[in-house]
Amino acid sequence: MKKGGQIVGGGLKDIYIREKSDSQMELGDLLVADGDNNDYTIIQVKDIEYRSQVPQLNLDLSAGMKLEGYGDNLEFVQPELRNYMVARAKSLLYVQKNDKSQYLIKSPKRPPSFFNSIRSINDDDLGFLKPEKAENSIYLGDIRSGSTVKKDVKVHIDLIKSLTHHIFIPATTGRGKSNLVRVMLWSILDSEGAGILVLDPHNEYYGDNVRKGLRDHPKMTEKLEYYSPDSENQDALTLSVNVKKIRPNHFSGIGGFSSAQSEAMRMFYNKYKENWISEIAKEKDNKTLKAMGIDEKTAKVLKRKIETKLGVSAIDDQSSPDDKKCVFKSNLFTGGDAGLSTINDIVESLEEGKIVIIDSSKLSDFEELFVGSIISSNIFFKYKNYNSDVLKNRPVISIVIEEAPRVLGREALESGMGNNIYGTIAREGRKFKLGLIAITQLASVIPRAILANMNTKIILGNEMSMERSAIIDSASQDLSDDNRIIASLDKGEAIVSSVFTRFAIPIYTPEFEKFVNEYLSKQGEKMEIEGETELIG
Repeated sequence: MKKGGQIVGGGLKDIYIREKSDSQMELGDLLVADGDNNDYTIIQVKDIEYRSQVPQLNLDLSAGMKLEGYGDNLEFVQPELRNYMVARAKSLLYVQKNDKSQYLIKSPKRPPSFFNSIRSINDDDLGFLKPEKAENSIYLGDIRSGSTVKKDVKVHIDLIKSLTHHIFIPATTGRGKSNLVRVMLWSILDSEGAGILVLDPHNEYYGDNVRKGLRDHPKMTEKLEYYSPDSENQDALTLSVNVKKIRPNHFSGIGGFSSAQSEAMRMFYNKYKENWISEIAKEKDNKTLKAMGIDEKTAKVLKRKIETKLGVSAIDDQSSPDDKKCVFKSNLFTGGDAGLSTINDIVESLEEGKIVIIDSSKLSDFEELFVGSIISSNIFFKYKNYNSDVLKNRPVISIVIEEAPRVLGREALESGMGNNIYGTIAREGRKFKLGLIAITQLASVIPRAILANMNTKIILGNEMSMERSAIIDSASQDLSDDNRIIASLDKGEAIVSSVFTRFAIPIYTPEFEKFVNEYLSKQGEKMEIEGETELIG
């Protein structure tokens, strides 16, 4: 439906538009006010209210008469002129188009002309959104005006810049967070220059025989790897981590270790190197502990925690009565020669620009975050130690972490257990081409300093006022008028606020299964055309 109206008042911040009687404007609609020099202003509806030329007392009386049965035939004279809707809108962008069809985009410095006509936005008005290189961008969805989706106007963000500067996805349950991330990851598989580590607590990204997933992508063989601790999962590589590859810093801020326990871990590592965890499990006598500067009680608590969290314990060695041997009860953490190369293999795959999915659906919270911490720490220190010439030729690496407050919330970062690697990457990662894709329902529990570092926010629907306030206060654009719009976003609808976009872009992300089916259909058509061309040649 074409929408129209006329500017009847307001200013740069609040433009008041009288709606044409058949326009049916909606909250969030994108509209255009044309100028006189091949220029136009894009404006967005922020609120809609009733207006009438009939005095309020008369309206109240007329309504009462109809309600009480005194005026069944009572009608307004020329109702479309006397009673109408007025939309309150805000200028988003001023655009000029030159003779070469190039767009000059500016922030609006003055409102459109008074009494200017307003029309619906069209695809050509949004031509500046087309990325220069689609293969180096992430597809997020299609432009949306109110609830109208413009499928021919695709919204992309720059791959390298957005991943390095972190992406934040806040929303309540059921608004399409996982669907959005799946679409983004599918798009990244078509791009070059990025490796993605996905910690998947619901095992929903890879796919199976019933559900579409990233495994259905044509490039999955060369660009996708999938790990699972489930030995019966035939599609996955085995996720097992040898305890010899674990270092004390991997526990930093994760697992609830006190400062005394953390210091004891460092002492054990300094003495026993890669065997330090096994030696903790074997329990040292008080004389050995004193020589290392470790309190006996601290060592006992540490031994219990290592057994509880890693499943490593020690029993008497029948072949050597004076010694003990370690027993590994976990499917994830192992000893001997198993799992020695797993972490290095994953890191190498990420450096090759692959997406690596870790199925953590059968892991505890600690196990999921700890495995992520080991991998992330290895990546961080490896990239940090590269010289600038080497680093510039490495892909950007981003880590997808769901329920982000577990590692980025105030409680996690200010607990006195030390800063975890996820917080370090959030603060320092961009210097080393490392980023986070943080997903959460609770933006308000994440410190403002962390939120400010998340320079691209893809905001889905959220009905909690406190959460909307935290999101709005940290957005890259002024979203102070968007509180009601964010609350009203339906499943799949979102607002993209980024330092890499000129305005907060409303989008709709298609359902993943439909998106994949359309993609594969187009790929099939493309291959048929190329085959026909070869035959003709």
